Amino acid sequence: MPPDRFVFAHLADAHVGAWPRDPAVRAALRESVLRALRVVSERDAEFLLISGDLFHTPVPEPGEVAPIAAALKELIDQGRRVYVIYGSHDYVAHRTSWLDVLAETGVFVKVAPEAVRSEGTRWTLPFLVDAPTGARIAGISGRSHGLDREYFRAVDSEAFRAEPGFKIFQFHAAVEEYLPASLRPHIRGIRRDDLPAGCDYYAGGHIHYTYEGEGPDGGRLVNPGAVFGTSRTDLVHAVAGATHQGIAIVTVDGRSSRVEFVDTAPRDAVRLIDVDVSGRTAEEARRDIASAVEAASDRPGTLVFPKLTGALSEGGVAALALAEVARTQGTGAGTVHWDVSELELPASAGAGATTESEVEALEIDTLLASTLRPTWLEGPSGERIARELLRELGTPKAEGESRQDYASARLDAARRILGARTGAGA
Repeated sequence: MPPDRFVFAHLADAHVGAWPRDPAVRAALRESVLRALRVVSERDAEFLLISGDLFHTPVPEPGEVAPIAAALKELIDQGRRVYVIYGSHDYVAHRTSWLDVLAETGVFVKVAPEAVRSEGTRWTLPFLVDAPTGARIAGISGRSHGLDREYFRAVDSEAFRAEPGFKIFQFHAAVEEYLPASLRPHIRGIRRDDLPAGCDYYAGGHIHYTYEGEGPDGGRLVNPGAVFGTSRTDLVHAVAGATHQGIAIVTVDGRSSRVEFVDTAPRDAVRLIDVDVSGRTAEEARRDIASAVEAASDRPGTLVFPKLTGALSEGGVAALALAEVARTQGTGAGTVHWDVSELELPASAGAGATTESEVEALEIDTLLASTLRPTWLEGPSGERIARELLRELGTPKAEGESRQDYASARLDAARRILGARTGAGA
């Protein structure tokens, strides 16, 4: 007879492989996810729910997949079960993703294997039974741009609702009633009433923000938040205590449940810096930026995230020499990851070619700012390589040119540039 009391874990938005240009941040994210998976066994959870976006892309690098797959396999070897749905990042229609590969090897079970259906087609919600606990688990995978909304509206969940035992519904979509005000203009969500009624636990994901609420007619509705995050905004919310970074541990007692959020990201290793350069020359701003970066890099391995805002009174972006600041004042940090999205050019820069060159200089400095870049990107020659690559890879596709020919031409050009500049051959 299934137990009335048991524990399970709920994780969403791991995004393993995110931060592709910054190995140090990518490694911190990966370790946060591995730490969360260790919590599953430490808390003796019967099973783990992953509610979408385990990976940042459908086909991440094998080196990112391998440690996660090994950790999940270890949970399986311990007798635990792992139930997964696709998220908007790891979903890919009509193609095989790493989720499919891992499911085929028995690392986890896909809860929502439904095929893509025509809009408005009525379909029956499939479900599975976690035999040791008797829990019934169903789900709808996420799709990009809110395209999963029609799945919710067309689903027939009567058979699932009629099942006995503790019922869980996994989903990867924003619920409009629980969207933070700052996200409402940017994210298309579903209504709470679009969720299947009659479930005891709704295991959400997608918005990278922790919340607890109620389902359509009761039942606990939970989003644990991103395990680490994929943007500086995510980190700002976490450092401010507005959201958790980790995994939810859920204790079930009969038809009721209690949730505990366990943070696994190295929050104390993240330093967020805001530098307003308004009204300052590039040289003055550079001194302020360098001083702030140096002060934040006092501990080895620190992840420093400077954000530059405002408009310079004189001088261009190149004069800030962000890469040089990272190399000299950021030596004690694990990385210096620049956010220049709100940095404005001086009013005197005007538009046209000058603005374009300033933007290019900004992109080059950002690309070269990582403290973990390869040695062949050091100095003036490294800047030339980055500049040539940026221009070549930004070449638009010609009219009538096939996608395959365009991709091949860009790759050939990149190999030529790298071969000529690094001595790697043609």
